[in-house]
Amino acid sequence: MLSLPRTLLLALVSGSTLVQSSRPKCDPPSADLDNGTYIGLHNQEYNQDFFLGIPYAQPPVGSLRFAAPQPLRESFDEPRTATEYGWMCIGYGSDTSNLGNPINEDCLTLNVVRPAGVKPGDDLPVGVWVHGGSYIMGGSRDPRYNLSYVVEQSVAEDKPIVAVSINYRLSYWGFLFSQELEDAGAGNIAFRDQRLALQWIHDNIAAFGGDPDKLTIWGESAGARSLGMQLIAYDGQHENLFRSAILESGSPVAKFTNAAGWQPYFDALVTKLGCQNAPSRLDCLREVPWQTLSDIFNGTTPLNVTAPALSAVLDGDFMTAHAPTLLKEGKFAKVALLAGNNADEGTAYAKQGISTDAQFEAWLATQGFTSEQIQSVLELYPNDPTLGIPATYIGIPPEIPYGLQFKRVAAFAGDYQQHAGRRLLVETYAEAGLDVYSYFWDVIVNGLPAPIYAATHFQEVAFVFNNIEGVGYEANPFANKPRSYIKLADLMSKMWVRFMHDTDPNHVKQDAIGWPKYTSGEPNNRVFDTNYRRLGYIAKDDYRSEAIVYLQENAYN
Repeated sequence: MLSLPRTLLLALVSGSTLVQSSRPKCDPPSADLDNGTYIGLHNQEYNQDFFLGIPYAQPPVGSLRFAAPQPLRESFDEPRTATEYGWMCIGYGSDTSNLGNPINEDCLTLNVVRPAGVKPGDDLPVGVWVHGGSYIMGGSRDPRYNLSYVVEQSVAEDKPIVAVSINYRLSYWGFLFSQELEDAGAGNIAFRDQRLALQWIHDNIAAFGGDPDKLTIWGESAGARSLGMQLIAYDGQHENLFRSAILESGSPVAKFTNAAGWQPYFDALVTKLGCQNAPSRLDCLREVPWQTLSDIFNGTTPLNVTAPALSAVLDGDFMTAHAPTLLKEGKFAKVALLAGNNADEGTAYAKQGISTDAQFEAWLATQGFTSEQIQSVLELYPNDPTLGIPATYIGIPPEIPYGLQFKRVAAFAGDYQQHAGRRLLVETYAEAGLDVYSYFWDVIVNGLPAPIYAATHFQEVAFVFNNIEGVGYEANPFANKPRSYIKLADLMSKMWVRFMHDTDPNHVKQDAIGWPKYTSGEPNNRVFDTNYRRLGYIAKDDYRSEAIVYLQENAYN
């Protein structure tokens, strides 16, 4: 998304004034919105126009902290520049700290990248990227998510798109809940941020040359989970804000809680901050310095009360029921879908150090499983190293502290966190007669803690973005790899932009296989695998089917 060669992008990610040097001598690009004009910058290397750091909501500060996002109200007569990224939302973890922690509460902004020369009336399809990061970290300025790579591929494939990336509130800033918040209409704040961003894009993208009726929402991990929530939000009433969705390693299927589940944490928070007897405990929290709150949220000042896992909450408005129920009842957005998982998702989610059945049972109990459910899980995921994941490892070397039952635990963890939800989602969409494309990604890349992680979570992202120089990665995923890795990145990124453009990932000339629709009669995955000359194959989506059906029916309500 930045203007100099990829090797220099990291130096510019903070919004450095070096970005200005990319402007050609001609007039910079502009976009005339209803409330005013934004001036962007032209990128010569990619021949693209950038509009960075545009606010899509009122700053969520003061009385709007821990509140549903509010649309912009003001207009402005003088053009405003949009040449630097906005702040990242306050987050905790490497995806934020690695970028120098450029954080602020006033963070609800988005970025637009388009091919140069695109103008209002061109009506290009639009891809909207929502970053992951476990709901606690990250942001749209991360150089690993450089939209220029994707727009470049869309032009190369003669399927040009406009690309957008957004920020949304993270950690407890976007996920705190209680009865007070429910009464204030402030449940699922982070997801409401995303929803308002989509509304802003729908209302304004035409000014950038995009078509508001051809919008694809697209995310990975927590970004994909978030967009899964958008599919079932308001019982599936999506007001035509998007026509298709790409979910990489994420779905709406997860444990939800409610105000009662969050109340102990909220009560402990207000007590810690001296707000317990305030006329409005929520208003009192809004007056606390953000650094004081942040010290609690990041664990510097512990509460001694454990919060629920960050996820959607049942607030009776944005989310009215658990995901399996809404999917079963047909309460989901009827749009085209592309979704998939990595073969060894569970190696990123598995608890390490489990070597006995008793240890496995104890961990399952911490995940909320009942005694009866635990016994079923033990039977469905037997202690047999030939059945677990990754398949490439039969035993665990004793010097590696993963535990003797790591493969068993990893198989369960991946299915519980990822595979069961993805399969339920694509099956439901296929049964509804919608266009569904499902994939299974089985490629091992560099930069992993150990080979045991195999084709784990997040590893496909560099391929989808065609980030072949590994910009933003500690270790380049493509370093010292066969040419097939580069070819796969080119293929996947072009498939993704074709889906954004046409709601069909097929017809990329480099593809020798084709990607069949996922149907009830033929539930097939497109498998991506660099060990095959054609970079993959077609396989039935039936791995660990008995165990996955059990999880779908018992684990999320």
